Amino acid sequence: MAVLAPEDAFMAAYAAGDTRAFDKLFTLLSPRVFAFFIRSLGDRALAEDLLQQTFLKLHRARDTYDRGRPVRPWLFTIAARVRTDELRRRGRAQEDLDETPEDRAMPAQVAAFNVLAIEQDGSSRAALVREALARLSETQRAIIHLHRYEELTFAQIGESLGLSAGAVKLRAFRAYERLRADLEPLLARKEPA
Repeated sequence: MAVLAPEDAFMAAYAAGDTRAFDKLFTLLSPRVFAFFIRSLGDRALAEDLLQQTFLKLHRARDTYDRGRPVRPWLFTIAARVRTDELRRRGRAQEDLDETPEDRAMPAQVAAFNVLAIEQDGSSRAALVREALARLSETQRAIIHLHRYEELTFAQIGESLGLSAGAVKLRAFRAYERLRADLEPLLARKEPA
């Protein structure tokens, strides 16, 4: 029998009625869900609200949790739906889901100018990466977060976001390409020894 990841064991215990397991689950996964909302939407107060909504929905749906499956993809499906509901409430969901040509590409010279201007301002490399991520569409940021930081597969991300795995792969490819173009001037520079 396979050993369960800690979050899977906590969720299974919580679904079985152990209310103390919820505290452990929340402690373990809430920073990850909060990071998803921050990276996707960029608003700290909103991220805190959506985090609470996500775990409230998890609480309400705990009886439907399939104990044989990992909890993170399921939880991020809930979080992605909470995110989509918020975008719809703000009238931005369709605009976000349908990437515009501006979302697909940014002229390299504009990206280079932004990176060099920020760097001359004394900002750190991490700030440059955050700036490049901020220029992605909200959906691209969500996909990058789920792929890079949560290590979900494209199929799991597609399930979470209500997209096909192929659509997720395409959007991830475009997002990574844009990040490479935006950060190329930074990557080309040598770090001081």
